[in-house]
Amino acid sequence: MRKLLFITCFFVCSFSLFAQESFMIQTETRYWDDSKAYNGYTLFGTRGTTYLIDMEGHVIHTWPIGTNPRFTEAGTLLDAVGGNPSSQNSWKELDWNGNTVWSYTETRSTYHGHHDFAKIYNPKLGDSTFIYIANKDLTSAQCLAAGCDASNTYTNPQMDAIVEVDRQGNVIWEWCFFDHVVQDMYPSLSTYGVIANTPGKIDLNLRGNPVKSDWMHCNSLDYRQDSDLIVINSVHGEFYVIDHGNTFIANQPANSIALAATTAGDFKYRFGDPAKYDKGDPPSVLDNWEKATAGHKQLGGSHDIQWIKPGLPGAGNFLVFNNAENLFELTPQSYIVEINPYLNATGTNTGSFVNPPLAGYNVVNTPDNNLMKEKKNVSKQIVWRYSSKNNTSFYSTIGSSAQRLPNGNTLVCSMNDGHFFEVRPADTSIVWEYINPMTRDGIKKVKVDNYPTYNGVFRAYRYTATHPALNGQTLTPGNTMTGSTPNYFTPADLTSIKETEEIKSPDDILNQNYPNPFSNYTTIEFEINESKKLNVIIYDLGGNQIKLLTDRNYPKGKHQLQWDSSNENGVRMANGMYFYILKADNQQMCKKMIMLK
Repeated sequence: MRKLLFITCFFVCSFSLFAQESFMIQTETRYWDDSKAYNGYTLFGTRGTTYLIDMEGHVIHTWPIGTNPRFTEAGTLLDAVGGNPSSQNSWKELDWNGNTVWSYTETRSTYHGHHDFAKIYNPKLGDSTFIYIANKDLTSAQCLAAGCDASNTYTNPQMDAIVEVDRQGNVIWEWCFFDHVVQDMYPSLSTYGVIANTPGKIDLNLRGNPVKSDWMHCNSLDYRQDSDLIVINSVHGEFYVIDHGNTFIANQPANSIALAATTAGDFKYRFGDPAKYDKGDPPSVLDNWEKATAGHKQLGGSHDIQWIKPGLPGAGNFLVFNNAENLFELTPQSYIVEINPYLNATGTNTGSFVNPPLAGYNVVNTPDNNLMKEKKNVSKQIVWRYSSKNNTSFYSTIGSSAQRLPNGNTLVCSMNDGHFFEVRPADTSIVWEYINPMTRDGIKKVKVDNYPTYNGVFRAYRYTATHPALNGQTLTPGNTMTGSTPNYFTPADLTSIKETEEIKSPDDILNQNYPNPFSNYTTIEFEINESKKLNVIIYDLGGNQIKLLTDRNYPKGKHQLQWDSSNENGVRMANGMYFYILKADNQQMCKKMIMLK
């Protein structure tokens, strides 16, 4: 049984649930509240390998592929080949043992697969199919003929397409942005129209962003079987809903592709940046050019658009990782955003898509002045939004994912720092946290300050043992990725140490141990303002005394001690976090340190 230690510190020995707050971070599982987390197995790909881990970080299974993996309802692992989410023309399904059970390669030279894909059940075909995003090459002549601004030069232009293939690898349906464009410069062309009256098409001549290579940079898609719709997300801050069911004709690929290119394939809904179709204000610098506003733009650099699945809290709503790039906030941070597309201005669920500008906006003030943010317009269709209270703690400029879990929690993968965490909906408390230890330089027990995506993970997913991919498999925990014994905080750890802040004497100093983290030996230095008797004691997180380092009189001045990581009996302690406390004159100072062998 753990002893409770109530420590009165002259400073706050703080524990952070967020990886970005420190330059030196212990990797793998860092916190777990098993009474509130949705306990299961987490799947992610990194550096060409897919890992399935349990809540403590033990590796359950691996596969020899690791770009953007996910389990299918058929019980297979589906992933792209090559390791780069931004460029992928081949995909594979693997069984539990890593054998290939299906594969497909895009061989057309004018199509360039990238970022996202999905295995779906096509109800009109009565069979499973595969959909993916591909940049489709255009020509300068095609762009000009469609109504692109003739004063620009169009070199290697592209627009994204969604391609569907059957199990035999035949293209059976295709939809492309280029077939759904509008422009207001050339009245003689068939694409001419009033931008504000044509929300179902993309403006060919977006201000400052002419058509070019990878123009839309779409990075995620999802399929909703009950309504036969597809949603696709652009990194520029919008996502679009497309009618697959009414543009697909079974066993007629040519007619399906032709139908998808008609107005039947225009957007049924779009969200994120209404200024792109003249229905809102764009981001702009204010009169005081040291400040800016996001206007009515809701998303920036966003990733992982999806419908929340049937049976889950929020089913039918959209969930998206809003990286929040290009939102012109003075202090940027990322958000998880849940959107109900059926809400109107009164908050009524209409049961059909409502153009977001018609639903209106709430003007939201910053909850704390230290966030240094301007007021912002938040769409009334946003029904839940998560961000860290400390805006420097949660920000990913690229990739990333969010998954709604059956207990209402949301699993978040922040790609920049290989940071996974599970957040509760009501109080937004963190109930599980993990840092990917696989880096560009191999597996690391400690992540130090480095450039973004040094240990990046594009997405992460949580599954239970009842999922078809895991049901019936032997899920015996192996070693952790680092080979270390799991060492993480629990709710008891966070409440077993009472941390208070008092006025500290300016003359007595307890320095941070060095090195920290350390493997075998570490040095503790302190300085006292007058001769006095003091002691220095090592404690573990449970409040158990590990070792009395000293208990005697010291003269005024600087002194140092060394701890060899052993307890009173000379036994070396396990990896983990420890506290060292200096007690003198009925007062005490404490600091934390990490041992990693």
